[in-house]
Amino acid sequence: MRLYSLTILYKGVKVLSLKAAYDLSSFGYFQRKSVQEFMQFTSQIIVERTQVGLRTSVKEQDYLCHAYIRNDSLAGVLVADHEYPNRVAFTLLTKILDLFATQVPSGSWPTMAENSADFSGLDEFLAKYQNPREADAMTKVQAELDETKIIMHSTIEAVLQRGEKLDDLVSKSDDLSLQSKTFYKTIIWELRVSLQFYM
Repeated sequence: MRLYSLTILYKGVKVLSLKAAYDLSSFGYFQRKSVQEFMQFTSQIIVERTQVGLRTSVKEQDYLCHAYIRNDSLAGVLVADHEYPNRVAFTLLTKILDLFATQVPSGSWPTMAENSADFSGLDEFLAKYQNPREADAMTKVQAELDETKIIMHSTIEAVLQRGEKLDDLVSKSDDLSLQSKTFYKTIIWELRVSLQFYM
């Protein structure tokens, strides 16, 4: 998962880029300027063609451009690879636009020069959200749940494999009462049923 750019724009008569941050370290040194210009151009086109108040995702080659245009015409565009989670992308855009709106007066947005907004938080957000599992609490919890589920499945499978070996021992044993053997078979059956239920 990779996050390449965050751009804050204003959708007026003309779309203005107010502030942008880029992480183009995965591109070759001589490609970075062209890639940055392409991302800037694509961000402006997407904002220009998207209605106010909407969220949208546009696939462009190997990238996904997530855009959100608020009702006050303040817009944000996030460019990431196709693996980056949509929910995290839109959560980040909402958070950045809300923060920007509180720090930069809305009356200055339409007349501002390109990329001249006095807003310093974009680079930090770009760095923090490179790993969405660490930055977003819900994604982190989901990853932990998935990991726990995998561990539980492997543990139950190991118990069942051991149980199959125990089945042979229990059936051969003369020392266990009929009641103990029945109890053991019931437990193994319940484990198998629960394993099938969770898979």
